[in-house]
Amino acid sequence: MKKLYTLIVIALVAAFIAGEMGFITIPYISGKATEVAQRAFGRGRRPAARTDEIPVLTARVRREDVPVTLDAVGTVQALNSVVVRAQVEGRLADVTFLDGQEVKKGDILARIDPRTYQAQYDQVVAKKAQDEAQLANARIDLDRYERLAASNFGSRQQADTQKAVVAQLEAQLRVDQAQIDSSRVVLDYTTILAPIDGRTGLRAVDAGNIIRASDAGGLVTIAQMQPIAAIFSLPQQQLRAVNDAAAVRKLRAEALEADNTTVIENGEVEVVDNLVDVTTGTVRVKAIFPNAARHLWPGQFINMRIYVDVDRQAMVVPTGAIQRGPKGAYVYVVGDDNKAALKTVTVGRQDEKLAVLRAGVEPGMRVVTTGFNQLTDGATVKANDVDVPATPIAAPATAPDGQRRRGPPGEGQGGRRQGQGAQGAQGQPTGQAQPAQPTEAGAGTVAR
Repeated sequence: MKKLYTLIVIALVAAFIAGEMGFITIPYISGKATEVAQRAFGRGRRPAARTDEIPVLTARVRREDVPVTLDAVGTVQALNSVVVRAQVEGRLADVTFLDGQEVKKGDILARIDPRTYQAQYDQVVAKKAQDEAQLANARIDLDRYERLAASNFGSRQQADTQKAVVAQLEAQLRVDQAQIDSSRVVLDYTTILAPIDGRTGLRAVDAGNIIRASDAGGLVTIAQMQPIAAIFSLPQQQLRAVNDAAAVRKLRAEALEADNTTVIENGEVEVVDNLVDVTTGTVRVKAIFPNAARHLWPGQFINMRIYVDVDRQAMVVPTGAIQRGPKGAYVYVVGDDNKAALKTVTVGRQDEKLAVLRAGVEPGMRVVTTGFNQLTDGATVKANDVDVPATPIAAPATAPDGQRRRGPPGEGQGGRRQGQGAQGAQGQPTGQAQPAQPTEAGAGTVAR
């Protein structure tokens, strides 16, 4: 059966070839042969070119006041942190706090066995009482000798000697009082008090152990967490902008989650360090946060954003609309006729969501934000407008050598980009399809 089918196919193919070469003319068979050959070998006319509209998403170019911000990665630090250590040596008799307890300044944390220091205190108190008795007797003798000397029944020398003895005993009493005060202080050291308001950590010594002032870990660490501080570094190129803004007003600071969007806490910039680190070319900045909800914790890494200026009535588009080619940055503008036109633009600053354009487009124009896969200049598109919410334009910290810092976890490959005025960074978000126009190598990285 298979051989029969093979012979029929060969016959049809032979008839088709003969008909094509003009040797025979059998219309019906020739048509069928042509159909079979086309099915067998895939020959035939090409399908008509596609005239479908390319679906894209667009957004309007708009003007708005854009906050100018600086981004960095910071470390949360307790506003005040104290390692509580014993100031005298002895057996730890009692611990009166719990791990992680909130304490106030002056609260009793622990007690050291005070018996040895109490005995020393009692000894100096008794010594003072002894010297006071001697002084009282010496003053009586002095009074007697002075009256005898005045009536010439006694020696003036003896009266002067007794006067010196009284002065000596008075000085001894002052020494005794000083020793009493010192012993009182040492005795008080057996009661360990909280030096600041804050939260205790994990205690390092349990009751019953011998505790010394030289113990490195101390008894416990107390950290003040309300308010709390955050330390971060900015490149020296941004120092002038920060100082100029700080001279006018307090700079608002935000602590952000790893997504660089969710705000953990709002605060203010407290101080800029008085020197630039010569090894990194950065300057440290300290911000203070109320931390009422305890969302910030000492030692925590956070994303920091400070607001230094406002770009008034800037033209903004979604960052996804910015493409890069051999001639620089460009966007696709959709006209009223639903035709896409390529426009070269000048990008100011941009972050993961918004880009500020200095030239190339006008407010109200529609720019393509998604659907670049088959898009070319002059192509017909089917556009759907998408509203993009406003967001701050961030200018992240960069390393002194001009390389971008690695972003926090959760940040895309596009990362945060350094704001550089009219000739600022330009880039394309990761994961976005490339346009039909050839692009230069490195599209998606920040232009330097």
